[in-house]
Amino acid sequence: MKVTLALIEKWIALANGQTLASSQAKGDCFDELCDEGLLIAITQKSRASYRVQNELSFRNFLASRYNINDLEACRDLLQSENLSRAQQVAATGDSKFVMQRSFTGFLVNAYSKISSTLNDEPFEILPPPGSFTFITDYEHFKIDDDVVIVGIENAENFKEIRKQKYLFDSISEKILFVSRYPQNGDLVKWLLQIKNRYIHFGDLDLAGVHIYLSEFYKHLGARASMLIPSDFEERISKGSLERYHVQFQKFGKMQITDDRVQILIDAIHKYHRGYDQEGFILI
Repeated sequence: MKVTLALIEKWIALANGQTLASSQAKGDCFDELCDEGLLIAITQKSRASYRVQNELSFRNFLASRYNINDLEACRDLLQSENLSRAQQVAATGDSKFVMQRSFTGFLVNAYSKISSTLNDEPFEILPPPGSFTFITDYEHFKIDDDVVIVGIENAENFKEIRKQKYLFDSISEKILFVSRYPQNGDLVKWLLQIKNRYIHFGDLDLAGVHIYLSEFYKHLGARASMLIPSDFEERISKGSLERYHVQFQKFGKMQITDDRVQILIDAIHKYHRGYDQEGFILI
């Protein structure tokens, strides 16, 4: 049985001597409490309600049956947005009582040194080839306003940024590359905290445009743009027909909220093809 915040609050009310209407005391757990003699029924005219006969016995039963050692602490856990597994063990004996991500954050990469601060401490980013940097405490991760953020959809492109440097030669500012994966929402939350320009680098296909519009442009507005290389039409003309037809069913009539990607959409529909981002990696 899944223990919810609403259920915990009912148990706390009962443990504190309050009565619970029979309409709110439905389900296997309440049937079991009645069978164990821990709840007694109170009937007044046509209305029925329940109350706990002995608070200590009631709490002990919940501890042994559902592993909830502290009802109030358990309620706090379920209300909390940031809780550790250690706190969950203390309250319930179960480190996975509430599904909680142990790792928050996102991967970053760079081919020139990026100065930043993490928790107000200087932090330089320049991972050696073959490695990345994972920013977990992203809420306290800061970079200079003139650094351009390039978001990369696919893992191989993120790994091989040095083999795609030619795509960004026109950008005079320093570039911090960020990975779309893991898709946990943390990257967008961080982008919303900063003012930096964001460029989305993904597949030149309908799904790639949809990812840009729905996950980034929707939240960042005009400071976000999609990378459309100068030879985009030639690349799309040599892309995948199958990819286009598979994606058209879902994204063929998507709303284009950023007019700057219309030329890309037009080329995709013109050739009925889509181009994989990995094609930009120099071999």
